[in-house]
Amino acid sequence: MLQVIDIVDGTIVDGPGLRTSIYFAGCRHACEGCHNPQSWDFSAGRPMSIEEIMERVEEADSDVTLTGGDPLYQIDELIGLCRAIRQKGYGIWCYTGFTYEQILADPSLARILDYVDVVVDGPFVLALRDISLRFKGSANQRLVDVRRSRPGEIALWTDQ
Repeated sequence: MLQVIDIVDGTIVDGPGLRTSIYFAGCRHACEGCHNPQSWDFSAGRPMSIEEIMERVEEADSDVTLTGGDPLYQIDELIGLCRAIRQKGYGIWCYTGFTYEQILADPSLARILDYVDVVVDGPFVLALRDISLRFKGSANQRLVDVRRSRPGEIALWTDQ
């Protein structure tokens, strides 16, 4: 079971095109100025099975964004969901307060990289907040193109 705060269909702010954004409960990053501090609570929302979540994903029939909170705090269950999303042919973006380097360095977290297309990485930094940035909240965050990145060489996502 995954602890889910909300699932929003048809959003255009969490990645390119119409997307299904899944907001997961729980975050320990506690970024100052976070736009969603109610998501820090690991008991927020409700438990949902992969099957329940997949019903919503398939109804919306669009690519998926994992956000929160920080989805990576539920990594074991999240891997199963990502596998199911990929089996249905949907793309996946993942927002996390961890940096790409931190994910690579942690074998448990690194498993997510087998499934996601883009990792929007790093904590939100209020002093670097910039509302003109596309798909991220502060200038330190990166849109890491996982498929094009290699250890030691990060490729950033572009829609070109």
